[in-house]
Amino acid sequence: MATPSSDRRAGALEVLRRQHIELPSWAFGNSGTRFKVFAQQGVPRDPWEKLADAAQVHRLTGVAPTVALHIPWDRVDDYAALAEHARGLGISIGAINSNVFQDDDYMLGSVTNPDPAVRRKAVDHLLECVDIMDATGSRDLKLWFSDGTNYPGQDDLRARQDRLAQALSEVYGRLGPDQRMLLEYKLFEPAFYATDVPDWGTAYAHCLELGDRAVVCVDTGHHAAHTNIEFIVAFLLRAGKLGAFDFNSRFYADDDLMVGSADPFQLFRIMYEVVRGGGLDADTQVAFMLDQCHNIEPKIAGQIRSVMNVQEATAKALLVDADALADAQREGDVLAANAVLMDAYNTDVRPLLADLRAEQGLDPDPMAAHARSGYTERVVAERKGGTQAGWGA
Repeated sequence: MATPSSDRRAGALEVLRRQHIELPSWAFGNSGTRFKVFAQQGVPRDPWEKLADAAQVHRLTGVAPTVALHIPWDRVDDYAALAEHARGLGISIGAINSNVFQDDDYMLGSVTNPDPAVRRKAVDHLLECVDIMDATGSRDLKLWFSDGTNYPGQDDLRARQDRLAQALSEVYGRLGPDQRMLLEYKLFEPAFYATDVPDWGTAYAHCLELGDRAVVCVDTGHHAAHTNIEFIVAFLLRAGKLGAFDFNSRFYADDDLMVGSADPFQLFRIMYEVVRGGGLDADTQVAFMLDQCHNIEPKIAGQIRSVMNVQEATAKALLVDADALADAQREGDVLAANAVLMDAYNTDVRPLLADLRAEQGLDPDPMAAHARSGYTERVVAERKGGTQAGWGA
């Protein structure tokens, strides 16, 4: 039996009212490809200004109350003061992202490096990030390792997994009772022969060994072509090991483009599995984060568009007639089951989201509201001089 559309709409609005999407601080700095970093006017010069730009996104969308930091790109002398600054802007600090991939010492790896002194340096940095979590009130430590090898025989693959497990165990033991470890994976780059955390299965296995507060982060750009990401999401939710998303889009490899720009239907399918698996329930622990470096588009507007794309995919997923879908699946009616999903995907949810924003006292069109706000013109005038933030800073 089909569920009345009015009931589905009411249920969708209830979930959308509490939706939170975390912004990445690095998305507000200059970024580019491996060939060129493109500078823009008005780009933040420090973490304080990054938070101000993130607050502008939250003011206009109402669903982006937290900002992830990247250390050392967002290093400051007083993290408690930075967290207080965020609160004064109406937002708070989200995940703390570590960086063990840019120092020369890490050429042969960080926590899996054959040199114990380099491994010690890397683990000490991860422990420093936990200290920053304590100072800022952050719940999540996000780990991504570029560790791996470029040539057969370069290092012992099993020994590298042992070193990885040992490092993760030490850092996990340092976490507070309300803190989590998010382990991210990536198919390749820069390790072209063997990557130490190349896929969700490797990340899952390490998290399973560590304990309940170690969970997997799914970056939607970190998979081989044609990978069924929604299956991974469904599996990890079922196992209680999906901790977070890094949302972005890719056309070829890890492009870090605006989420929903390359394949909006994929984003819908992912969000449907999130709904199906309870990832949007009121007590969910799943963090929905953006991980994007905008190369040619304006920074703030690009973040607003990404937030809106996630909202639209979520709204469509929430409008799936679960009862009609279950009936078709039980009856083995392949076409009817597919049609239920397609009907939801083809629904224009923009009026629903505009009504929601109006209900919350927001402009129904955040992009237009940002263009009218004069914010860009103001920061371009104010942020002259100094060194602009960019990829790696």
